[in-house]
Amino acid sequence: QTFSDTYEIKSVVGRGGMSTVYRAEHKRLHTRWAVKQVAKDQNFDFLAETNILKKLQHPMLPRIVNIFEDDLYIYIVEDFVEGDTLKDWLAEHRRADEKTGTAWFRSLCDVLQYLHSQKPHPIIYRDMKPENIMLQPDGTLKLIDFGIAREYKETAGGDTTYFGTRGYAAPEQYGTAQTDERTDIYS
Repeated sequence: QTFSDTYEIKSVVGRGGMSTVYRAEHKRLHTRWAVKQVAKDQNFDFLAETNILKKLQHPMLPRIVNIFEDDLYIYIVEDFVEGDTLKDWLAEHRRADEKTGTAWFRSLCDVLQYLHSQKPHPIIYRDMKPENIMLQPDGTLKLIDFGIAREYKETAGGDTTYFGTRGYAAPEQYGTAQTDERTDIYS
């Protein structure tokens, strides 16, 4: 299958409740990309993820390189991140040594600080969990899946509530309080 007559699908990387992610190859450049396919008929703003990521430049974040659509879907093309999720790595290795764990923790704090310091509105990730952290072959981490991330706006009380993964999401994500930077730190 080919998307936009440019990206040839090589495999399915993952499926979620709202999207399917494919590993694709650019037909002329022979470069690898992730293509996220999102159905338009869902009651959710999927371009919010794109609008957030396209403004960011950090070594731990994937870049958005293209967006296109057809009658049924929106397609978001971004960096293909090699490696395993931290969830899969932990299932195999059980734990990281202290030096590695501390380095990972500092990297995650660094990317959250970057997100939370964006102007005029901090970005609240809202889904920090091992499944959304990729361990690349060189040992560095990348944060993926900004599907429920939002810009924090003090006046938008309902803009950042009711999302997250049980076991990782902060309590306010299931109540009526607006989430903020503390929510990501809790997760």
